Amino acid sequence: MLDKLLLGRYLQGDSFVHQLDPRTKFISTFVFIIIIFLANNWLTYLILAIFTLVALLASKIPMKFFWNGVKPLLWVILFTVVLQMLFTTGGDVYFEWGFIKVTSFGVINAVYIFLRFVLIIFISTLMTLTTPPLQIADAMESIMKPLGKIGVPVHEIALMLSIALRFVPTLMDEAQKIMNAQRARGVDFGEGNLFEQMKAIIPILIPLFVSSFNRAEDLATAMEARGYQGGTGRTKYRVLTYGKKDGVTALTLVVLTIALVVFRGQ
Repeated sequence: MLDKLLLGRYLQGDSFVHQLDPRTKFISTFVFIIIIFLANNWLTYLILAIFTLVALLASKIPMKFFWNGVKPLLWVILFTVVLQMLFTTGGDVYFEWGFIKVTSFGVINAVYIFLRFVLIIFISTLMTLTTPPLQIADAMESIMKPLGKIGVPVHEIALMLSIALRFVPTLMDEAQKIMNAQRARGVDFGEGNLFEQMKAIIPILIPLFVSSFNRAEDLATAMEARGYQGGTGRTKYRVLTYGKKDGVTALTLVVLTIALVVFRGQ
């Protein structure tokens, strides 16, 4: 179960997407999340779907990984889609029972919401799988650098993010070991009602929190012993540079935005 979690996971490769600067991927992901709300008809969503499919194919990553990114949120997506379908009025009425109505506008909006969720998750998963966690932290620090002039602790925020992402796989491995140990003692995590399943998770969380605090204390002691003084005057091993492929990606996003604006009224 935990081995399918994609947070902090990186798949090494040499594709077009892998070679992009992490700042380009980070900014492009947020721009995509913003411009997806420009889509309001079948044509604009088709354009977004084609763009997403081309991006996924350019990464040369099997589609099962992107489907694994959708599965944990599938019930949330379906719940939102059902609410949208039942409580959006307008158009032809297909079904009516009390205050609940299923209308043509509701069905269309539900499909749009579903597509919006799936496309956003696909693009976000693409960025996660093609960018090492430490590069994501470096990209955030570089993008947020202007905020340092107004007193925002940019380096400290990036450091916390990089440490958190660095230890996500380690914590997942520890959680899996604890679950296996609990199963060996006869604990079934999928048995009983919701309350009993939540109660069964407590024996996992307590040792996991204890080991996390111990690891954080050891890390703080090690950094202090090495004379860590923050980001002032420090050089970087990983130097971020923009290339031609980043320019192509930016131009593609501009063209995509213009296409959505032009065709959204069609």
